[in-house]
Amino acid sequence: MRKNWAAVGATVIGGGLVCSASLFIGAAAGVAVAQQAASATGAPGASGYHITKKVKLGGAGGWDYLEVDPATHRLFISRSTHVMVFDPGSEKVVGDIPNTEGVHGIALAADLSKGFTSNGRAASSTMFDLASLKQVGSAATAKDPDAIIYDGYSKRAFTMNGDANSATAIDGATGSVAGTVDLGGGPEFAATDGKGNIFVNLEDKSELVKFDAKSLKVENTWPLAPCESPSGLAIDAAHEILVVGCHNKLMAFVDGNSGKVIGTVPIGQGVDANRFDPGTGYAFASCGDGTLTIAHEDSPTHFSLVETVATQRGARTMAIDPTTHNVYLVTAEFGATPAATTENPRPRPAMVPDTFTVLVLSK
Repeated sequence: MRKNWAAVGATVIGGGLVCSASLFIGAAAGVAVAQQAASATGAPGASGYHITKKVKLGGAGGWDYLEVDPATHRLFISRSTHVMVFDPGSEKVVGDIPNTEGVHGIALAADLSKGFTSNGRAASSTMFDLASLKQVGSAATAKDPDAIIYDGYSKRAFTMNGDANSATAIDGATGSVAGTVDLGGGPEFAATDGKGNIFVNLEDKSELVKFDAKSLKVENTWPLAPCESPSGLAIDAAHEILVVGCHNKLMAFVDGNSGKVIGTVPIGQGVDANRFDPGTGYAFASCGDGTLTIAHEDSPTHFSLVETVATQRGARTMAIDPTTHNVYLVTAEFGATPAATTENPRPRPAMVPDTFTVLVLSK
């Protein structure tokens, strides 16, 4: 995961307009300071979003992606070897999906009443029943399946295989492998427009790939400059606009038809997830430095920076409930970072046992 954002200006979609620092300060410096202070204390800022709950779940193991089931509002959380199922209403863990070794992500197929996981260490995907949470199938993938999405158009789940530079297509009805896509680089996350197009960001090449969900043929590969090392990816499917989280502290907006980067806004350090809420027009970037950046889609060609909300260190992945518009992040408390060694030049701090927590942000 790659400092709090300090940039004052923001590139705004539409005609390549760049808001200068002096213009931004002259127009809204006092408001921005007030918003950041409000965010830091948990009070609502310009967007209205603030932390309304912190629910400690505890348990061992790390975590990665989250997903919300809009029908039940349950939150699915990957936890190293299993998936926790959390009910925000009761604030309790109400289920568990075991035997998902190295699980990274969860994809839900409401139309099929099924869910799928990407099991990184096992190089597999577990298919489970969405109601009972019982395993109903398993598919072998290529090496290192990381992110996973479900595409209702093709009725397939797609794992993004980091080490294999590929995507595995899994038939949603049978759980069998339908094919493999050679992506030409290391995939990080993906998004579907629900019209037959799958988009994937290549972290190692700073590119965006577009392929056909049924034929599995790559149609375009586009450079994402000035975005570097893209991680999170979301989509405004109605207007074919991609929302990309970049490790050089940018959230980029990309035309899914032309591949053109049509604007950026500054974000924090260590982004790992992006989401777009069509109900509010907000685009989000969650970062490991403990910030959540919110931009607004003012029009299909114009996004503007709204604010950056203080969350908690390590809260780098998120999910959004499109019905309630609540934002969920997870993190834990950490100890001191060990000294670097030859064997481990970039050591990570150890998680304090039993401190794993769900953060709920509401308006």
